[in-house]
Amino acid sequence: MRFARAVRVGLLLASAAPLVTGCVTVAEQRKMERRLNERIDRMEAGEDGASRLADLAARLEGIEQELARLTGRVEVVEHRAEEAVEQARTAREEAARSGAPPPPPSGEAGPGAASDADSGASAAELEAYRAARTAWSDGDTEACIDRFRNFLQTYPSSSYAENASYWMADCYFKQGDYKTAVLRFDDVVARFPKSTRAPDALYRQGEALLRLGPGYGKAAGKAFERVIDEYPNSAQAQEAKKQLELLGSG
Repeated sequence: MRFARAVRVGLLLASAAPLVTGCVTVAEQRKMERRLNERIDRMEAGEDGASRLADLAARLEGIEQELARLTGRVEVVEHRAEEAVEQARTAREEAARSGAPPPPPSGEAGPGAASDADSGASAAELEAYRAARTAWSDGDTEACIDRFRNFLQTYPSSSYAENASYWMADCYFKQGDYKTAVLRFDDVVARFPKSTRAPDALYRQGEALLRLGPGYGKAAGKAFERVIDEYPNSAQAQEAKKQLELLGSG
C-alpha cells in the first residue's frame, strides 16, 4: 500500500512537469492524472499488484511517448511562430526604410494588398519577390542570391527592385564574398541614389571593404566619407563618423 502511494506521488509529479513547461493542455494533463489514479486505486484494492504494476509501467511508457510527440509538435509550432515574428519584424524595418508598407504574406489580405495593386505588381512578381525574401530570412544565401538575381532580371523596373538589389548584396556579405558585396552595394547607390536604402548600402560597402583587410582601409574610408557628405542627415552618417575615427586611430 505504501509503495502504491509512493508510485502515485511520483507519477503525478512526473505528469505535472509537461504542464509547467507548456507542452500539453490542462485537459490532457487532467486526463493523464485520472488514468494513473484509477490504475493505482485498483492496485490498492487488492488486485494483482505485480501484473498491474507491469501494465501500468507499459502504459506509462506509452504516455511518455505521446508526451514526447506532443512536445515535438509544440516545438515545431513555436519555431514557426518565431520565424513569423522575425519575418514581420524584418518587413516592418523594410517598410520604415522604403517609406512604403510591406506586402502581406502570400494568401493574406491586409493594408499592403492595396499598395501591391497600386504599384502594378503582378501576382507572379510578388510571389517571386516573397520567395527570395523567404530565402533571405531563412539564411539560405545561395537561394537568396539566385532568386533575387532572377527577380531583377525578370522584373528590372519593379517597384521592389531597390530592395531586391539591397538584399542580394546583403546575402553576398553574409556569404563572406565581400568583393561581390562591395559591387552590389555600390550598384544600389548608383541606381537608387535618392532612396532611403542608399546611405545604408554605402555604409555597408565600407564595412565590406574593411572585411577585405588593411589594404582596403583607404577605400573604406572614402565610402564612409561619402555617407557623411552625401547623406549627412542619415543615421548611417553618425556611424560612418565613428568608423573614420577608428580608422584614424589605427
